[in-house]
Amino acid sequence: MFYYLLKYVVLGPVLRLLFRPRIEGLEHIPDTGAAIVAGNHLSFSDHFLMPAVLKRRITFLAKAEYFTGPGVKGRLTAAFFRSAGQIPVDRSGKEAGQAAIREGLGVLAKDELLGIYPEGTRSHDGRLYKGKVGVAVMALRAQVPVIPCAMIGTFEAQPPGKVIPTLHPVVIRFGEPLDFSRYLGMENEKAVLRAITDEIMYAILTLSEQEYVDQYAAVAKAEEAAAKAAGTEKQRKFPRLPSR
Repeated sequence: MFYYLLKYVVLGPVLRLLFRPRIEGLEHIPDTGAAIVAGNHLSFSDHFLMPAVLKRRITFLAKAEYFTGPGVKGRLTAAFFRSAGQIPVDRSGKEAGQAAIREGLGVLAKDELLGIYPEGTRSHDGRLYKGKVGVAVMALRAQVPVIPCAMIGTFEAQPPGKVIPTLHPVVIRFGEPLDFSRYLGMENEKAVLRAITDEIMYAILTLSEQEYVDQYAAVAKAEEAAAKAAGTEKQRKFPRLPSR
């Protein structure tokens, strides 16, 4: 009930009014049945804008830190995400990744939509980073299509560290469903999982027109933080390609 209250009464109408997102490819979201919606992740706002424009409910795998924050703010954030039906994901190790996969498969087993960010974390600089293979494992085990999604403009509206978003044009673009049935039974083959994940990331890249980095976002963040601490960081500017 809280999910639909947020979507149709409290948060959804406000987000649509303020950001007036342009939606493209909504016809690619199936009316029924399980599917994975895999998108780029540029902003905290992504968690709310995409569900606001979908007709169906979507459940996201959200980082566990949203559920364990300290103080009043932390408790309110945790209550919000739990009430909205989002699933906490511990990103601290391999077993944690397996737990996230089990949770995601549980959502898909109920013929629902599962939202996932294959990069595993928000982009810190607006670029698209290498995807993790968990999305491929779930697509094969659940035998469901993967619908690529690109959030465009949310990084400018609310980059990491910015609490209150600014008004900026937003485009939410969905691509054609990707069918990986040709790989069924091969979910334990590392090369297959990598190939599927790279195909998904390429589809997201085509939709988002971001600059791509063949490196995990968490690794890139750590390297840049270390370089900054050592005083050896380089100032770089990344071009923002125009949306179509």
